[in-house]
Amino acid sequence: MIENKALDITVPFKRSDYEVRPEWIDHNGHMNVTFYLEAFDHNIGDFFGSLGLTKEYRRAENVATYCGDFHIHYTRELFKGTRLEITCQLVDFDEKRIQLCQSMYNAKEGYLAAESEVIYLHVDALTRKVASMKADLFKKVKLTHEAHKKLGRPQQQGRTISIKKI
Repeated sequence: MIENKALDITVPFKRSDYEVRPEWIDHNGHMNVTFYLEAFDHNIGDFFGSLGLTKEYRRAENVATYCGDFHIHYTRELFKGTRLEITCQLVDFDEKRIQLCQSMYNAKEGYLAAESEVIYLHVDALTRKVASMKADLFKKVKLTHEAHKKLGRPQQQGRTISIKKI
């Protein structure tokens, strides 16, 4: 269960201790698309941990999170050894889903390298079906959303992919 402590909500959630690993570099000499997803996913795991949605919680409550949809928009290259800062904003939720927007930056130079939008499903691990969150987790998600709402709507939220005809 999530402990009932005073909430320490970071707005937005942010980690600056990630780094582009040598094995993430592709034949073009920059970070391969696969590893943007990996870096974003690590950040989501850290964010979920801040909500109390940890491995221990999942085991105790027989729940899991499944990715329902994940979009990445690449804006600039990243190279081996680059320190990353990734922010995560909880933009929407209901009893069974959490929607997040993330931004990945070159921490030293400050430029935006990529953005993501993702929807995670809260799943009953025994039935493997989408299920409502337990009340304590739902309350923390709701309080975090209230804090993150003050940031406004991220520009990548709801972005569609298309080729614009001129």
